[in-house]
Amino acid sequence: MAGQRGMVDPALFHNLQARVDEDAAVRDELQGIIQALEKHNRNITFVLSRAHSTPVARLSSVLEEAKAPIQNAVDSISKLSEAASKLPYYKFNSMWSRQVQDSTYGILLWAWLGGRSSGGDAKNGHLLTIEEVGEILKVPVNLKDRDEFHLTIEEYLQALISLVEELSRLARNSVTLGDYERPLLINQFTKDVLAGFQVLNLKNDTLRRRSDSLKYRVKDVEDVVYDLSLRNLIPKQSQ
Repeated sequence: MAGQRGMVDPALFHNLQARVDEDAAVRDELQGIIQALEKHNRNITFVLSRAHSTPVARLSSVLEEAKAPIQNAVDSISKLSEAASKLPYYKFNSMWSRQVQDSTYGILLWAWLGGRSSGGDAKNGHLLTIEEVGEILKVPVNLKDRDEFHLTIEEYLQALISLVEELSRLARNSVTLGDYERPLLINQFTKDVLAGFQVLNLKNDTLRRRSDSLKYRVKDVEDVVYDLSLRNLIPKQSQ
């Protein structure tokens, strides 16, 4: 029949396209912030990597230099939080989760090396809690009561695993610098972290699989300490 309308109103698809365009615009805005955050994370890693070749006595200058890129990362996360909190969190959080993990890892490493200690005491081996990381990043943690940007427990745990991996390298490199005390500190710390993970009943498959690798990193550090023991290089006050 002439003039017969279809069974589906085309306006439905126009409306859907408008929503698709809105999502695309949001993703473009977020992507720009995320790319800036990635750059700051790389700068944090670059500066802190010098801990592998810097004696503890001179590490304070490295920790001080790391403050600027850490602050830049915090600023980017603030912008990300402002933009993302207008949206359904779990619809878009996969876009930035890895970058937030990397920022968290950088802050955990910086603090462990003594970044928050007076005088830059690089021997304290302090582990920041998720709440302390949230305070530095200026974002809430593990939100349950509202759909806003936050630091999740999974992101914190992923960053903690990265910290253990980095410290296992640091244990070996400390020996080449003639530092035989720091491997002992790392040995105890990594064992404590492994014991903590064994208490957790992890539901996230990716996190659970990655946490399984912790026992190998602990063994790497134990091998370093064992070699020091065989060579009679362990400081007497630590025996």
